[in-house]
Amino acid sequence: MKKNSSKTFKPTQPLTTINPDAAGIDLGSEEIYVCVPYDRDPDFIRRFQTFTSDLLSILDWLKKCRIKTVAMEATGIYWIPLYELLDENGIEAHLVNPRELKRNKKTDVQDCQWLQQKYLKYATM
Repeated sequence: MKKNSSKTFKPTQPLTTINPDAAGIDLGSEEIYVCVPYDRDPDFIRRFQTFTSDLLSILDWLKKCRIKTVAMEATGIYWIPLYELLDENGIEAHLVNPRELKRNKKTDVQDCQWLQQKYLKYATM
């Protein structure tokens, strides 16, 4: 039986939220980092693996946190299953060109925070 693959992270301080119903998602081939507004969950940044059960866990957590919009890095083909799952469940997903993140590349945790804070300021509010 597979262990819970979700892991939480605590940055030193939360970034300012522009869109209160937005999340940022940094996708990779083996891990997905998700950031929701810090007031929606004590563990507002989480790491997930890329199995179907993990994608469903991401969806459940986003719904629990009342997320309506996400920005996600369009890396390779890794974004497609999660994008379709979000779309089917009424969460608006915006794809971000990975080149946008390269300019600001720090860590996966910081990338998902940057997506949640900066990129969505022009998204539906």
